[in-house]
Amino acid sequence: MTTISEDKDGLYKTLLESTKAIPWKLNWVTKEFEYIGPQIESLLGWTQHSWATAQDWIDRIHPDEREQTANLCISQSDFGVDHEADYRALTADGGYVWVRDVVHVIRENGVTTALVGFIFDISERKKMEDVLLRLNKQLESLSFHDSLTGIANRRMYDRALQVAWTRAQRNQDPISLVIFDIDQFKQYNDHYGHAAGDKCIIEVADTLNNSIIRTTDLLARYGGEEFVLLLANTGKNEAIDMAETCRRLIVNKRIPHASSTVSDFITVSAGVCTIIPTDHSDPISLFEAADKMLYAAKQKGRNCIEYAGPRLSVSNKQAST
Repeated sequence: MTTISEDKDGLYKTLLESTKAIPWKLNWVTKEFEYIGPQIESLLGWTQHSWATAQDWIDRIHPDEREQTANLCISQSDFGVDHEADYRALTADGGYVWVRDVVHVIRENGVTTALVGFIFDISERKKMEDVLLRLNKQLESLSFHDSLTGIANRRMYDRALQVAWTRAQRNQDPISLVIFDIDQFKQYNDHYGHAAGDKCIIEVADTLNNSIIRTTDLLARYGGEEFVLLLANTGKNEAIDMAETCRRLIVNKRIPHASSTVSDFITVSAGVCTIIPTDHSDPISLFEAADKMLYAAKQKGRNCIEYAGPRLSVSNKQAST
């Protein structure tokens, strides 16, 4: 005759084995499995009988997560703390499936005697997490790049400037900034149209970006037809030479500009500033000084560079050669 207790046990076992979660019980004293649900075979391919001891469980954890997962379970179980762990479980055919192990610790008189838990298949969730992670990285990358030119945008420049400034301040190294502005760009847009204007901005950006040699230098589109070139650990003479090289490269592109009063081709003006940061200065001062020099270059007749310091500007006649 079947007892009420046996009926209940049979009911509980049926319920457990009908769920997707895989139930198990481990004797913590002997480290032997007292039970594991038959669903384990459909998930991982291993039979119920192949799960004899805790070592079988450990051996079937991916090597990259094995030590950390096993140590977590052992320490938490000894202390009587319920816990969970995500890891890749080895399948019988040599593959891996992401699972989550949720563990409840059973104790008697302050001593752990058994563990009971459930194993959940989270492989689909992990795939989605990986997709979302890749998408987030792509979105982050897009958020730091100008959509038209593909170079860094102002947000990236602001972040890079803060990092470069802090390093220069700590090491007492010079940091330089060049601000470029396409001469009489409004007239270019009015004459050729905005589509041609966008193409012009792209060509100028590519030319300036291709002039960069060091990985520590950063060119960014600051806005409209304005670009900034951040030169870490760069002194006055190097910065001036770099600005002049860029100016000449733009001239040599020979992009027609019929509405310009400066040249028959696209030109740029540039303001340059070099600073060794102190405790009493800030990154804004670097930009403000270079911006003033850009204004001075425009006042001089454009297609030239001006430096915040004792230096003669490149004359407009020399600049066009």
